[in-house]
Amino acid sequence: MKHAKKFASLLLALVMVFALGTTAFAAGTNSITVKNAVKDQEYKLYKMLDLVVDTDLTAYSYTVNSAWADFFKAAGGTTPAGKGLSYVNIDAQGYVTWKDGADVAAFAKDAEAFAKQLTALETHTATVDEANAGQFTFEGLEAGYYLVTSTLGTKATVGTTPGNPNPEIQEKNAAPENVKTVEEDSNNNYGETNDADIGQTVNFKSTITAQAGAENYVFHDTMSAGLTLDKASIKVNNVAVTDVQGNDVAGDNYTVSYPSGEGTDGCTFEIAFAQSYLDTITQATTITITYSAELNENAEVGLEGNPNESKLSYGVADSTTGKPSGTTPPSKTTTYTWDVDVLKYANGAESKVLQDAQFVLLNSAKDKVATVVNSKLTGWADVPAAGTDGTITWPANTVLTTNTNGKIEIDGLDADTYYLREVKAPAGYNKLKDDSQVDIIGATLDEETHKLTYTTVVAKINNQSGTELPSTGGMGTTIFYVLGSVLVVGAAVLLVTRKRMSTKG
Repeated sequence: MKHAKKFASLLLALVMVFALGTTAFAAGTNSITVKNAVKDQEYKLYKMLDLVVDTDLTAYSYTVNSAWADFFKAAGGTTPAGKGLSYVNIDAQGYVTWKDGADVAAFAKDAEAFAKQLTALETHTATVDEANAGQFTFEGLEAGYYLVTSTLGTKATVGTTPGNPNPEIQEKNAAPENVKTVEEDSNNNYGETNDADIGQTVNFKSTITAQAGAENYVFHDTMSAGLTLDKASIKVNNVAVTDVQGNDVAGDNYTVSYPSGEGTDGCTFEIAFAQSYLDTITQATTITITYSAELNENAEVGLEGNPNESKLSYGVADSTTGKPSGTTPPSKTTTYTWDVDVLKYANGAESKVLQDAQFVLLNSAKDKVATVVNSKLTGWADVPAAGTDGTITWPANTVLTTNTNGKIEIDGLDADTYYLREVKAPAGYNKLKDDSQVDIIGATLDEETHKLTYTTVVAKINNQSGTELPSTGGMGTTIFYVLGSVLVVGAAVLLVTRKRMSTKG
């Protein structure tokens, strides 16, 4: 019993000596500096392990921070072991040691996933200017083992110790980018704008520059009412920036959805990339998404245009919404469509408008004729062959008739060359022999103001009336009537004159 009491006393003394000879070391004076931080990205700091060091600075004792107990929870009953136990050993006294060969990067990734349910010790939104060059510091830290996450999906674990009280970490990755373009059919070039007919298929391309450490990439595309998505046209291709040719991304590496209803961002479609695919991206990689849409009858005509916008959300999921916390700036294209007015007038006087003149609108090759309903282009039909008598029977909705103001309006045309062919002239007027060329140039950009301007094209078409031809008993005999009358009058005057002269005589 005496020996037991002596042993207990000795043990207590040793514990007290150890306690006096150890310290959390420079508590509250350590720091972690993040270099090359990306502007507007959010960085969060978490303390995973507490650290106690002896006075000689040679013995390190790590224990689990209380907030991370579940991450390092041992298996028991129906509760599985925490992810953290795949990387560390924890002895009966709670001391943490690293497992030989454990993957530090995988440890950080699992720790980041667990941290989403925790409140960060500190959150910093990066600013980048000449003064800080993208650098900032988490200050006033105790010695310990920390996790730093960012909305880029990157993460790092770092310890602040007596030997290294002010460690630095580098943000190695850049924010992803997304650039949207649309194809101009006249030259097959992709850019920010294009012109199209209503009913025409328009091709789009969004290019994502993905970065190593990519996390929670979700692509969002929003089309205006004038565009109808062709769901079957969606295709995803990827290529590392150092490669020459890309490869199609396997369908099981992404999911396409068409969100609607409350709680969505109102986009037309989304593409969510599988994290298992994103984890394979180890260098800057271009992901190209191509898809098509039809310019429909709801298209806006003129300078308002028909926009299509895309963006990419990415990074650590928000703990409340579950959505990625970072978003690229929206990238937008605009598809324009134009109009033309026809003014029919008589004998060179624009004020003398002609009703009931009939025309068809032909494409530049004159092999297609426009179908128009309620003044809007609905499509193109083949020009029929002429019959044996030389007449053409035009398809339904292709013959356009001038109204009481002598006008025809056609909305929804591409910037191109067209031809108006008169198929029936108003009563009393001669039908035009030749087609009238109409050029729609589209909008023009003012180099000084950088504003687009557009004026509706007005095709002014003159009709000449015929002249009245002479008929039998008409002008041909009238002259004789006139001459006869003159002779009769002359004879009467001569007779009167002679009578007066004979009377005088």
